[in-house]
This record gives sequence, structure tokens and C-alpha cells, in this order.
Amino acid sequence: MLRQYIPKTFIILKEGYTKEKFLNDFISGIIVGIVALPLSIALAIASGVGPEKGLYTAIIGGFIISFFGGSRVQIGGPTGAFVIIIYGIIQKYGYNGLVIASIMAGVILIFFGLFRLGTVIKYIPYPVTVGFTTGIALLIFTSQIKDFFGLNIENLPGEFIDKIKVLVENLDKLNIYSLSIGFLTIIISLVWNKKFKKIPGSLISIIITTIIVLLFKLPVETIGSQFGTVPNTFEKLQFPSFTFKIVKELFYPSLTIALLAGIESLLSAVVADGMIGTKHNSNMELIAQGLANIFSPIFGGIPATGAIARTATNIKSGGRTPFAGMIHSIVLLLIMLFLGKLAVLIPMPTLAGILIIVSYNMSELGHFIHMKDAPKSDGFVLIITFLLTVFSDLTVAIQFGVIASSILFMKRMSDLTESSFITDKVRESEKEYISDEFKELPRGIEIFELNGPLFFGAASYFQDNLKLLDKDLKVLIISLKNVPFIDATGLNIIENVLKKCSQINLHFIICGLGNQPRKAMKKSKLIQEIGEDYICKDIDMAIFRGKKAILDDYYSNDDVLLSDEEKESLKVFK
Repeated sequence: MLRQYIPKTFIILKEGYTKEKFLNDFISGIIVGIVALPLSIALAIASGVGPEKGLYTAIIGGFIISFFGGSRVQIGGPTGAFVIIIYGIIQKYGYNGLVIASIMAGVILIFFGLFRLGTVIKYIPYPVTVGFTTGIALLIFTSQIKDFFGLNIENLPGEFIDKIKVLVENLDKLNIYSLSIGFLTIIISLVWNKKFKKIPGSLISIIITTIIVLLFKLPVETIGSQFGTVPNTFEKLQFPSFTFKIVKELFYPSLTIALLAGIESLLSAVVADGMIGTKHNSNMELIAQGLANIFSPIFGGIPATGAIARTATNIKSGGRTPFAGMIHSIVLLLIMLFLGKLAVLIPMPTLAGILIIVSYNMSELGHFIHMKDAPKSDGFVLIITFLLTVFSDLTVAIQFGVIASSILFMKRMSDLTESSFITDKVRESEKEYISDEFKELPRGIEIFELNGPLFFGAASYFQDNLKLLDKDLKVLIISLKNVPFIDATGLNIIENVLKKCSQINLHFIICGLGNQPRKAMKKSKLIQEIGEDYICKDIDMAIFRGKKAILDDYYSNDDVLLSDEEKESLKVFK
């Protein structure tokens, strides 16, 4: 039980941490740190905050995620999934509101982990994740058009339609130098990444384009011209004041951050497990994500989570323990302390080009297009989630996606549940249902069979089919041999049927109970109400029990009716 809440770092130290493992982690940590540098800066700027806040997040959040996490190789930091939600929160509540929302999200994630909800979060429907991921990618792409084309727009609207309208109106003012630097960034990054795997093309493109802009003194916006100096130290610690009003207003945004962090980090951990053949601790991973999202904004950062691309880079570079992730954070810290001032020279179209590549990679266009072959209901959830993400709000998109998928799932499950009287079928092919000993089935017995889970979504079908109870019956047998699950609604319906049977003096027998239905009925005391004698192993027993019940109605004493041989036979069925 306690092992569920032990970070992988401690487990690995207990297993034995060798010099060879450290060397591999050290090399991988340096490589991943270099990879994370341009992404951390670019994602921070795209989120509407200063470039240094991306570094703070990768340093503080990344270190905490690696140190306390449940994965051996997870790399944490700012990711593209957060860009739009962060931008929206800052536009409405300012950076102080983002700090509060992130801390609240951290607390929610810790509760998710403590209550062992790690496995539950992974069950967010696939169409929902593809829909909002593709939507976020489109929003990131459109947010970079301004810097990519060098458009001089002071306040770019947050709403998608308004943003596109303003961008189109200003396209005639594009800066050809910015456009050239942006395209050069994309070309260098893509070509370099194909030929060289260790050093990222994004870093090489930053170095080359920055040198070009400096040498030729191109009229291109840089980080320095937009943000001024970039601090190479941590800011004063942020301790925001919480009020009931702000907590209430930021609850849904913080829940969205928590869900995004949980989904992306656990997805990244699953991918990593597949690459190195290990198994992560999902609940400890959520707790680590929670701690990271509490402390990252306190140190001046933004929300953090596990990053799939950086985690994969870590694995490919030889990292096999959380120490690689911690080294990656230390490398970024050293770069910030000693080379942070050089960040002001980086051209804005270069960062825009990098983020356009990021948005394409995270868009999952192939998966999005492939969903055309999926069931229409899944396609509907995908499209609506995508449209809500783009045109409305990410919080609304996730809520709709999860609710719609849940309703569709319940509809499918209820469609699988069938219920009908099979008495005539039994009479027509008795050998299939009952043994030769009980071939003669009295007309006063009706057999009702259920197939599939008896839950609230399918309960109405069961009730509708049982309207035949008004017939002149003596025994009703309900076969539950093909019912794997019964919920509270199903139990309530069975109890109501039992009461109705009692009112019209109809014997009520159940047969074929599986493990879950039996436990549920026993816990609700329904078995006691029905009576153990009327809970039979199979249809054979149930028919025998029903025949005896019919005869008992006519004879008050069993000895008048049953011979010694019949009494012995009855004991077997009891």
C-alpha cells in the first residue's frame, strides 16, 4: 500500500545506482536540457508571459516532477497543451490569477493521486483527447502568424474568429525579413532533425538565425525588443492571496489545468513504459505533477506537466532514471544564470517557426483524419470537441467531450443489454435449456432471461418487458446467467418486481447469479428478501423449485405430495 506513494527516485536508489547509470543520465540530461531551452522560452512567450517564466517552469517544475514522480524517465516542463488555457487565464485574471489557478490545480492533482485516480484519468475517451489536442494545435499555429509574418499588431484578439479577421486585414503589412527568418527556421529544424538526432534542430536554427539577424542588422523583432531584458535570476517568490470569490471563479480553469496535466503526464509515462519496458506509478506521478504545479508558479513559473517529446528524447539519449530529468533542470539553471542575457537576441519569427513545428507535431492530423473510419458517434464527439476548443473554451470542450462520450458509452452498453421471455423457446427446444428430468414445463411458469449489464441505462428495457406480469402466472423465473454487472438501479428494479410478485401471489425465482450480481444483491439484503431457496444455480434448479412451489400452493404438507425419493432429489437442489 505505502509503495504506491514512494517516488521512483527512492526505489532506484534502493535498487542500487551505479556510476555507469549516472554517466548515461548525465549525458542524457545535458542533451534534454539543450532541447528544452528553446521550447521553454517559445512556449512561455506563446502563453502570454515573459520568456524567463518558461525557464523557471522547466527548472523548478521539471526537477520536482523527476524527483517525486512515479516514472523512471519522465521529463517535465511547459508544454503546448497549456498555451491556450494559460493565455486565456492571463487575459482575464492576470498573472496573479494564473498563479492561483495553477496552485489550485496542483492541489487537485495531489488529491487525484492520494485517492488513486491515476488509472481513471487515463480513461478519458480517445476522440476527446484527439479533438482538443488538434484544436489546441490550430490555436497555437494561428497565435504565431503575427510574429512569423512580422505583423505590427499591438493587441491581437483572443477569440479565434476575431484573431483571424485582424490577421487577414494586416497581411499586406507583412515583414519580408521576418517571413524569411521564419521559413529558414522551419527548413533548418526539419533538415537538421532528419540527419542529426542528438542536438535538436530548433537550437541550431536559433543560433543560425540569430547570427544572421545580428550580422545583417535585419529589421526583425527580437525577444529584447518585445520584452526588454531577460532576468538571469529567480524573481521574488509569489504568494498570492486567496479569496472565496477568486477561488470560485478559477475553479473550472484550475480543473482544466489539472486534467490536462494529468492526461498528458500519464500518456507520456505510458509511452515511456512502452519504449523501455517498465511500469510507472500513475498515482505517484499525479502527486508529483501536483507538487510541480504548486511550486512552479511560486517561483515565477507557469503550469508544468510531463512532456512526451522531451521524455522520448531522454530515453533515446540513454536516460533511464529520474536523475536525468533532474540534471536537465540543472543544465537549464546554469544556462539561465550564465547565458540568460543572450536570450534577448533571439528573433521572434524564429520562435514562431519553432512553435509552428510544435503545433504540427502535436496536432495529430493523421489520427484526426483517421477518425473518419470510426463510428459516427465518436466522430461527432471528435468534431464538437475540436470546434468547442477552437471557437469556445477548452474547459467547455473537455466537459462536453467527457459527458458526450459517457452518454454514448451508456447508450452502447444499454443496446447490448437484451431482455425477453424465453418460456416458449424452452418448450420448443427443451434439451438446450433443461435436462431430460424436467422436460415437462407447467404452463404456470414463465422464464425471463437477461443478457448484458443491468444498469440504469438498460433498466427501462427490463421494466418494459416485464409488463406481462399481469398475466395469470404462478411462477416467474429470471435468469441472470448472462448478466455480468448490476448497479443500484438494477437492484431497485428487481426489488420492485419482487414486491409486485408478492402482491399478486406470484413466486419469484432467480437463477444463474454471477459473482458481482450476487455480492451486490447480498450487500443490499435482496437475497434475504427473496429467500435462499429461491436463488438457484441454474434453470434446471429454478424449474424444479418452481414446480414444487406450484404444488405447494395446492398441498399444505409436503409429505402428502412427495415420496422419499423425491425428497432426496429436492435436497440436492437446495
